[in-house]
Amino acid sequence: MHSLETKFQGSIADLIRERRSVRLFKTDPVSTELVLELLNVSVWAPNHGNRQPWRFILYRGEGRTAFAHAMVQTYSAEDRAKYGAKKLEYYQSVPLHLLIILKEDPRQKVWDEDYAAVCCLIQNFQLLAWEQGLGVVWKTNNYGYDPKFRESAGVMPGEKIAGVLHIGYPEVIPSERPRTAAEDLLTIIE
Repeated sequence: MHSLETKFQGSIADLIRERRSVRLFKTDPVSTELVLELLNVSVWAPNHGNRQPWRFILYRGEGRTAFAHAMVQTYSAEDRAKYGAKKLEYYQSVPLHLLIILKEDPRQKVWDEDYAAVCCLIQNFQLLAWEQGLGVVWKTNNYGYDPKFRESAGVMPGEKIAGVLHIGYPEVIPSERPRTAAEDLLTIIE
């Protein structure tokens, strides 16, 4: 049994509807212990054959500087000149960066199942974090495909960065964005 105590007062449906992607964080530290507790619950995501096709890389403290520099080095010279300093400042200010790594499989069906499982794990993590008062944004930017970034991060051949989670206590909670009703997207065949 985990030791997480909920800070959220509502149903699972409320938690799902109220969760937001947070991009602006307070500077308050987030403990590694809390991240591990969240991950240890998140790994209960459904995954075919219990393959558990994931691993994690956490950047905290001075590691955020290494992450920021590895990310900015993937920019073109023009973009580095234009945005580099601002991006370095932003990524160094985010309390934690968590890379979610997928162990790739050459069999397409297995790869699809494993990627879906990793996405379920990420959603579990986001919901659990929100329940604890933490904000998360799940990013899949181009730098995750760049060989220089992958090498700097320690991503091995045969692995995919399924996402980078930026984590911290929210400075700003974005407002709700509308969703299309399922009725408008559902085809029923009788």
